[in-house]
Amino acid sequence: METNTTFRRIVTGHNTEGKAIIISDEAPTRTYMVGGANGAKFHEVWNTKQTPALIDAVSKDPEETGLILGPPKQGTRIRVIDFPPEGDEIRNLTKEQAAEHFKTMNGEHASKAGGNAPHPLMHKTETIDYGIVLEGELSLIVDEGETIAKAGDIIVQRGTNHAWSNRSGKVCRVVFILIDGQFEDNLR
Repeated sequence: METNTTFRRIVTGHNTEGKAIIISDEAPTRTYMVGGANGAKFHEVWNTKQTPALIDAVSKDPEETGLILGPPKQGTRIRVIDFPPEGDEIRNLTKEQAAEHFKTMNGEHASKAGGNAPHPLMHKTETIDYGIVLEGELSLIVDEGETIAKAGDIIVQRGTNHAWSNRSGKVCRVVFILIDGQFEDNLR
């Protein structure tokens, strides 16, 4: 599964005189396949561990062990996901299999599959997520409805129960910026 384009992560910082410099210019080094060889490919770009974000002279790639679904508490995360066309292996997932998918991202608590869920990969996180579709198209499924987002569209996902489904037959690439949030008591 490949998209038509590759991308670079360019990170800036400051030298000892306080002048702006480019620290790194390369493809993200942390990538993960979720759901096997035909699953979604996660490109982990960057995260911050606090708000306000610490701006230091020379930050290194934030260390993490494995793929983590949400952003750090009081932090942010940016990632690119390449969604392959959805097949029966996704559409026919059981509640337990869906929970295992989320467990690989340390997010088993987010899985809301089962019952009358409109999609087996329904999930809910305590985050605000900005999704920017770079290429292809992707269906956003919520409890009561769905819509198709196409290249150039921006999704503002506000802690809702949702799933992503690529029914287009082509890979869809989306940039996600995740911001730690807090539910009002009635939305927990």
